[in-house]
Amino acid sequence: MLNTQPNLARPDDFYEALIDMHRDLDDVQSQSVNAQLILLLANHVGEHEALMDAIRYARAGVNAPSSNGTARKLAA
Repeated sequence: MLNTQPNLARPDDFYEALIDMHRDLDDVQSQSVNAQLILLLANHVGEHEALMDAIRYARAGVNAPSSNGTARKLAA
């Protein structure tokens, strides 16, 4: 089961480190470091259903363009 409740001991420090991780990287490098981080954390979690829930939850939070060019929220 995916825990979506606040669970970081030091959320501000984590967010700052996450932003710093991207400093001085171009778009391709930034996407690469994001992918590496996701795969490392997914490996750490390990539980398939929790990872599938996380994918669905993350995707539901993204606005997708509709056919008329305006953004719409995706369903979970």
